[in-house]
Amino acid sequence: MTDALAIDGGTPVRSEPFPARGLIGKEERAAALRLFDEAAETGEAFGYNGPFEEQYEQDFAAFMGGGYADAVNSGTNALFCALGALRLDALSEVIVPAITDCGGMMPVVFLACVPVVADTDPRSYNTSAEQIQPMITERTRAIVVAHIGGEPVDMPPVVELARKHDLLLVEDVAQAPGATCDGQLVGTFGDIACFSTMFGKHFCTGPQGGVVYTRDENLYWHARRFADRGKPFGIEGEEGNVIAGLNCNSNDLAAAIGSVQLEKLPGIIERRRRVGEAIKRGLAVCEAVSLGWQPPGSECTYWFLRLGLDLERLCVDKHAFCEALAAEGIPVTESYRAIPAERPWLRDKATFGESGFPWTCSDYTGPREPQMRIGNAVRVTDTHFNVAVHEQYGEREIKDILAAVRKVEAAYLR
Repeated sequence: MTDALAIDGGTPVRSEPFPARGLIGKEERAAALRLFDEAAETGEAFGYNGPFEEQYEQDFAAFMGGGYADAVNSGTNALFCALGALRLDALSEVIVPAITDCGGMMPVVFLACVPVVADTDPRSYNTSAEQIQPMITERTRAIVVAHIGGEPVDMPPVVELARKHDLLLVEDVAQAPGATCDGQLVGTFGDIACFSTMFGKHFCTGPQGGVVYTRDENLYWHARRFADRGKPFGIEGEEGNVIAGLNCNSNDLAAAIGSVQLEKLPGIIERRRRVGEAIKRGLAVCEAVSLGWQPPGSECTYWFLRLGLDLERLCVDKHAFCEALAAEGIPVTESYRAIPAERPWLRDKATFGESGFPWTCSDYTGPREPQMRIGNAVRVTDTHFNVAVHEQYGEREIKDILAAVRKVEAAYLR
């Protein structure tokens, strides 16, 4: 006999809030104050491209095991600048993932290129080589993959596919810094990568921020020029702006915070991984609930936990299951419907006034309507839900999450 569910008047598994994250602490405050004190003492305001930003970029590249990093002012602009570094011709097609933030797709349009949406793996929020391959045309020039929720895309087949078709490969690592596939860090498989450092991510540079990362020095210089209005970085003897670009710069204050955060990041990743793996093991006894499929040989960094439901084994739908789990005191997000192809801006081509550009451009030889496959993405979001986790969770939080899931499952099993 099972305990009465909290939603039916029973006692909830957990009645007190889960611990606050506490991402920002005294160390970040001290770093910021050092910058303010220096400005006050010298009379020179801090800006960007200064020593703090240079140090932060070096620290980030070191975290990635070498290469080159350019700090920018948001994760969206990190993708914008990563794509800008590729110097794609206008109206090139860029394959993008079905599940991502809209900011992980919109930069394609603002580079006068055409986004083509590849579906997810049927078991995951992430896309795969199998789903990307049918979207490739003679107009395709690049692929963007996003590692959603701290889970790596199965990268070796994607790399093989990109090389086979001579396509450039961009990794969106906004939700998965430190995740690995076959022992290799995500962000190092492609030609170039972008990261988000806004306040809700694994680590931050303050309210907003991002990083463009690559191991290709030429791409680094292209990205840096594009991120700062085409200034001639890395070109000797040139004083004028050499390409068109926007001001996407980060700044020394964000960088000072970022360097402190990078020192904490390995510990953050380790603790998140410990929480996620413990819950994954604990769910093994469940009949209808499991942690979502992950590629063999991958290590996740768990921005959230993606849990799947076998609805055929339950006598309720996902909504009812999640409501019951939330009533037990567990932080649940019922649906992660981050599918930009369902949004009006893409569906209705609401881009540049009413022009419908780039799809309607007379020089574009592809279809006049956005091309997308999202069937798997819809199904996976219909059968999965998210549980919030972070690095401050301990044994009690792990125990409570597992106890609540088992309690609700037991009540609703057929």
